Amino acid sequence: MKRAKKPVFFIVALLILFFTYASIFGIKGKNGDNTVTYIKGVNDIRWGIDIHGGVEATFAPATSTKPTNAQMDAAESIIEQRLVLENITDYELYKDYNHSRIIVRFPWKTDEKDFDPEKSIEELAATAQVTFREGMEYTTETTGSDGEPIYKTPKGKTASTIILQGSDIVKAEPQITTNPTTGTSTYVVTLKLSSDGAKKFAEATKRLKDQIISIWMDDTMISWPKVNQVITNGECEIEGGSKGFTAAEASSLANKINAGALPFKLTVTNSNTISPTLGQSSLRAMLVAGIIAFSLVALFMLIVFRLPGFVAIISLLGQIALSFAAVSGFFPFVNSFTLTLPGIAGIILSIGMGVDANIITATRIKEELWMGKTLDSAITKGDDNSFSAIFDGNITVIIVAVILMLVFGPQNILSFMFGPSTTGSIYSFGYTLLIGIVGNFVFGVVTTRLMTRSLSAFSFARKKWLYGGPSESREALMNGGSEA
Repeated sequence: MKRAKKPVFFIVALLILFFTYASIFGIKGKNGDNTVTYIKGVNDIRWGIDIHGGVEATFAPATSTKPTNAQMDAAESIIEQRLVLENITDYELYKDYNHSRIIVRFPWKTDEKDFDPEKSIEELAATAQVTFREGMEYTTETTGSDGEPIYKTPKGKTASTIILQGSDIVKAEPQITTNPTTGTSTYVVTLKLSSDGAKKFAEATKRLKDQIISIWMDDTMISWPKVNQVITNGECEIEGGSKGFTAAEASSLANKINAGALPFKLTVTNSNTISPTLGQSSLRAMLVAGIIAFSLVALFMLIVFRLPGFVAIISLLGQIALSFAAVSGFFPFVNSFTLTLPGIAGIILSIGMGVDANIITATRIKEELWMGKTLDSAITKGDDNSFSAIFDGNITVIIVAVILMLVFGPQNILSFMFGPSTTGSIYSFGYTLLIGIVGNFVFGVVTTRLMTRSLSAFSFARKKWLYGGPSESREALMNGGSEA
């Protein structure tokens, strides 16, 4: 066996311990009174609703007719708008065209005490109503999370004069138009009205030429275009004012207007609320259980395998640190990941695989020593014999983890077969399991062997007993001598 140099153990061990410390506690500094995070730790992990607490609801059309993708887009758009208006910005929103389902998840706010989840879900599912009204008189003005003003509750003529309702609108579409004079292209929203809507709009545009007709979604004004000409054919364009629409703004407005003309109501097929107290209790229970379990595993490894057990404990710390780093945003090139209870289960399972890998290697070395091999030969033989078993077990789990991520990811490459999935918790399990197994290869195989071979170069670590083998007296007895 080619021994690793003596300093290798200390270099690898120190790097793993520093990585473990940084991944758990992060590295932060002070800039005046502000705390600056240089490296994110466990406290920066985004916890899932099942840990932090929150609301999860599944909406479906209350109709036997399968909605079109455009109608699903419109329904998603209106739910998103209502979330934003409730100042709920940290939400997850998915739609499943194949099964006509929209799933929304949002966590509790940190200091939230009087939030009514049932009322909030009912408000999200309420049928949207789009109205075109005379003028733009409103009662209240607030500022949204994007800094833009939000005008709410019509009053005066705007409250009393409804020009069009959602049922008068056939469709709204975002389109690009080109100015024939300047050649510049701009985004607009085109409207096509029903025959009744066209008559109402012709009368209104004639009466309100050069004035404003505001568009309201429920109680909120979403646009306030100015009438440039009389519209008599039931087709018109909404321009984006002096700044013009971006593509996203034009698409959003079109979706909102279409949502007001949805031919179906949304019903709640499933909802679930988890209180922050319950979620935090689950997290604390898992933390305590994890510390106890790791302590017992470390004690077992030390008693049964001695020096390889000590090395395995360091490697397992590195594997745990990599799992935390992969979800906290520790690495600048890896986005932070929402960690759920199934995700924690994936980490625990991968640690179990890591323990198993170290036990297999240590057992093979121990067996070779009891067969009478020299220490160097036993370590070499043990490493070689154990690798195939570790590789086979881990590669199988990696395949399973990748399949889980492909099939159950929010946007996955198998969507053409299964449709966009909304089961993010299973994706979370697959992700942490995959990272943990990769960590098992790095730490359970590479660093464990480097540290073991480096330690075996020290004279005090040349005793076979330290690797689970026979003591010198026992070995002499086995070789036909007499026990001292």
